[in-house]
Amino acid sequence: MAQLEKVLWDLIEPLVEHPEQVKIEQEDGARETTLHVHAHDEDVARLIGRKGTMASALRQVMSIASHADHHRVVIKFEEQAD
Repeated sequence: MAQLEKVLWDLIEPLVEHPEQVKIEQEDGARETTLHVHAHDEDVARLIGRKGTMASALRQVMSIASHADHHRVVIKFEEQAD
């Protein structure tokens, strides 16, 4: 499952202005994996996109990446605590 963090990082890195502040935490459950993306507040807005279009696209790609593991992937975007 650690591969999911790397896949998400590879998708997010070119999109953000402050890649050094991005941190991804993974929580594994029985049937679902939650990925918490902590980033600079401007980057969180960029990753969510207008009307959530970018977040939706990231979730769709990650859903495909986790399909072989029969796990549901949940991505939560959170501002980095200073």
